[in-house]
Amino acid sequence: MRQATLQLKSRIKNVNITNSNFEAPRVILNTMLATLAGLAFLYVLILGNMVFDIVERKALEKEMLTLTSEVGGLELAYLNVSNSVDMDLSASMGFREAKATFATRKALGQIKTTNNEI
Repeated sequence: MRQATLQLKSRIKNVNITNSNFEAPRVILNTMLATLAGLAFLYVLILGNMVFDIVERKALEKEMLTLTSEVGGLELAYLNVSNSVDMDLSASMGFREAKATFATRKALGQIKTTNNEI
């Protein structure tokens, strides 16, 4: 076994499999730098979107507060107007009290009803 190991080591030393035109470390470095640049770009893009969304949310919260106060004012005005409506105001506007009439159906035959106690 030891002899086989020594033969393998001596043969490996004599073999030159690298190509002088191919610069593996340079390609690996360039690939790593390109990947790093791509990840940095994605980081800046995502961070910029988050900041933009936060600013937009703050603006929408301010608008919501303004609209809420406006709705409150309109509700108060509605309650004031609805409390002032009475029969005299409606009569002055030309309305009159309606007499309710209901539709009825004639019976087709004698329907026997019983008290159904459960």
